[in-house]
Amino acid sequence: MREIEKSQMQFGELAIDQIELDPKSRDDVPQVLRGLQHLYCTPALREEVFAILASVVPEEVDPDNGRPGMALWKILVLGTLRLSLNWDYDRLQEMVNQHRSIRQMLGHGWRDEETTYALQTLKDNVSLLTPEVLDRINQVVVRAGHQVLGKDEDLSGRCDSFVVETDVHYPTDINLLWDAMRKVITLIAAWYCFWGLSDWRQSAYNLRQLRKAFRKAQQTKRSSAKDPAQQAAQAQRVVQAHQAYLELARQFLGKAEASVARLLSDYAMLAVELAEVQRFVDHAWRQIDQIERRVIAGERIPHEEKVFSVFQEHTEWISKGKAGVPVELGLRVCVLEDQFGFILHHRVMEQQSDDELAVPMVTETQARFPELRQCSFDKGFHSPANQQALAELLKRPVLPRKGKLSRAAQAIESAEAFQEARRAHSAVESAINALGVHGLDRCPDHGLKGFKRYVALAVVARNIQILGATLRKQERPPKTGQPDRLAA
Repeated sequence: MREIEKSQMQFGELAIDQIELDPKSRDDVPQVLRGLQHLYCTPALREEVFAILASVVPEEVDPDNGRPGMALWKILVLGTLRLSLNWDYDRLQEMVNQHRSIRQMLGHGWRDEETTYALQTLKDNVSLLTPEVLDRINQVVVRAGHQVLGKDEDLSGRCDSFVVETDVHYPTDINLLWDAMRKVITLIAAWYCFWGLSDWRQSAYNLRQLRKAFRKAQQTKRSSAKDPAQQAAQAQRVVQAHQAYLELARQFLGKAEASVARLLSDYAMLAVELAEVQRFVDHAWRQIDQIERRVIAGERIPHEEKVFSVFQEHTEWISKGKAGVPVELGLRVCVLEDQFGFILHHRVMEQQSDDELAVPMVTETQARFPELRQCSFDKGFHSPANQQALAELLKRPVLPRKGKLSRAAQAIESAEAFQEARRAHSAVESAINALGVHGLDRCPDHGLKGFKRYVALAVVARNIQILGATLRKQERPPKTGQPDRLAA
């Protein structure tokens, strides 16, 4: 049983429309809460948001039976606060249990001070939100922002991409093998211990052996000596250290595969759990193969065969040529912002380049906001096909061409409207920086699904904060004159 909001207020609880936020506060929390308050207290917006949140509950769940879960409105509030303010779950737990205004927004009054939220409860409930649900809520928030601004004009967009890093360490062949082997041994040992089997009772010792071999291979440096004899001797030591590491890993992998087969034959109900073990076994065999080819055979491993994390397999090696940032480990995210600062649409880019996404971003945004008439890009989005397609979709596409321009292209790009849009395009960097500051610089959530949910929640949270900041600015009392400098 899960409700969208509590069906009945409790004694001492304050209605959301009566929550008073400090008008003088310059912190982000009142801005976010004011945006949420506007969504809740505007009947048309509340109905839309609640109808979207209702889709989170599976159809087979009976709303009248079962243990009550957290109200879906609370989940939206928690997720928005986490991403808007760049909090981890520990900070979120502290704030929702101690911050008065946040607790009022969650429906807790002065007589409900003993109700607290456990850390795992917050993690489990916020993860119920899906990217699809958040995208629909984002559309409601953006339209609400346009209504508050009183703007009923064509939209001009600015589109650009940036990298959101995944929570991984710098990858090398040997430390990826260590990661995979560590998980294989600990998971197999845990299941054998659970069923009272003794084959892996020395798993801690096995890990220490493997770690010593890993450290030796890691610390064996290639020689910088100029003497050919010394270079050859050092190269031989590197090969020997890696061979010893690989041989030990093969022994444990052979034993692990036999152990997995035994558990599957004796305990068939563990098929799902043992599939996770097999995934790490496959990672380990791939790394062994690549280490042999690279270190021993001297082969260059093609980029497309490489994996940069055995835990976050969607991680990509991205080099955008930025000064001081030679490489980033994560995924690109493309965002399209309007002239009012609201992010209309976003997309996580999986093995895609900018030029592949120019047309899809515009078509998907126009499906959500048909009033989009202009959109600017940088040169990375250019291709002849994109120029032609965007000219058909937009009243004024602003996509600079690469290389030497023809006379026709020069005439287009020297037009005043084109130049003005190009000058305004850099404002999208402000939106990207704000997303990074408010949590979208590095994704701590696991898996591609968690990554997409994290990005979608960051976009919704940012738009809600912009909505709240706009409302607070409009509600701020006008200045009546210069302050008295002599006042105490």
